[in-house]
Amino acid sequence: MRERKYQIDTPENRAFLASEVSELLRFCRRFPAPTGSSYWLGMSGEPVKEQIRGTWITARMLHGYVLGGFLGFEGCDELVDAALRGLLGELHDEEFGGWFYGVDAQGAPAGEPAGVKECYQQAFAILAGTSALLAGRPRAEELLAKAKAEYDVHFWDEKEGMARDSWNRDFTVCDPYRGLNANMHSTEAFLAAADVCGEEEYRVRAGRIIDRVIGWAEANDWRIPEHYSEDWVPDPECNRDRPADGFRPYGSTPGHGMEWARLIVQWALSMFLTDPGAADPYIEAAQALYGRAREGWFADGKPGFVYTCGWDGKPVVHDRFHWVLAEAINTSAVLYRVTMDPRYAEDYAEYLEYLDKYMIDHERGSWFHQLDRDNRPVDGVWSGKMDLYHALQAMIIPYYDPSLSIALGVKRKAAL
Repeated sequence: MRERKYQIDTPENRAFLASEVSELLRFCRRFPAPTGSSYWLGMSGEPVKEQIRGTWITARMLHGYVLGGFLGFEGCDELVDAALRGLLGELHDEEFGGWFYGVDAQGAPAGEPAGVKECYQQAFAILAGTSALLAGRPRAEELLAKAKAEYDVHFWDEKEGMARDSWNRDFTVCDPYRGLNANMHSTEAFLAAADVCGEEEYRVRAGRIIDRVIGWAEANDWRIPEHYSEDWVPDPECNRDRPADGFRPYGSTPGHGMEWARLIVQWALSMFLTDPGAADPYIEAAQALYGRAREGWFADGKPGFVYTCGWDGKPVVHDRFHWVLAEAINTSAVLYRVTMDPRYAEDYAEYLEYLDKYMIDHERGSWFHQLDRDNRPVDGVWSGKMDLYHALQAMIIPYYDPSLSIALGVKRKAAL
């Protein structure tokens, strides 16, 4: 029997998660540059000023501190407003529209190539806009209006029911690559837009993406193909020569299997509020995705999730990433809520025990973002501790209504 602090629905577990929420919010408070965009944070939370200041990190910080404000932490509004200033300032391209990947230390557009416009960044701009709007922050409506309009013009492909991945700076050349990472975070953003703005067309869009993803996954033994050609033919060999890519890794990614499973549950519960039976096939698909992704746990005989597996299920990249564990915590809790199957509660406790032993930096704060196969901190794909989003949500989502976007759930106090 594991300690009670790891067991869902015990007072000790609630206290453990609440303590981590407080620590994560404390750790990341130094993120804003004078311009508002988010500094990359080092191992002790110090700004690493020579690193890029990323759009996705800034948007995630905004979202995280909105959650913090709703939970009663002081000083969050000022941090949200700083991130808004960055997203509506140097990170946004006023000449051609859209958001840069980020800016470098001198404030020039970053990315490969410089000035690239990626769906991933635009999706997080929508998420940030919905969260800021819920918090009633000045200029939130401006951010959300720009984010939705620019996404719809350049990234949403109505014919395919999927999102395009990236463009050059002036939106004259669209990269033929198509990928599910951007579509996954688009799904998250669409659900938030539907919940916050009441625009159900975004929930319908999310469902179109989800139906395609479930089809591809089911046809591939529930290992989700991540990469596609322009006409949405899977490309299973993509990036075999650089398998540890931070955004486009080779093979199957257990963390994304987990994340998709949770989003599918959220969509199905919210889409079929008056017809719960219609959600059942989607809950079953989410369980299948979770079960396959769970095989990444201890896949090489050592504690933790490997980053990626080949199509035969064998580990490819053995390092452990914090966001993968975070999504496993979220999804095990959500599936326990909707099925009451005790195996998910057991998994949840196992993940939290691992988190406490290996991933939390009890000396300096926050979570290590990358560990090697022996669970020792390493700099590799990710350095420092620049991200709040995955870890913070994993300490909040397990106790909130799984049918709601998390910012709305926390604002409504829809705790379980």
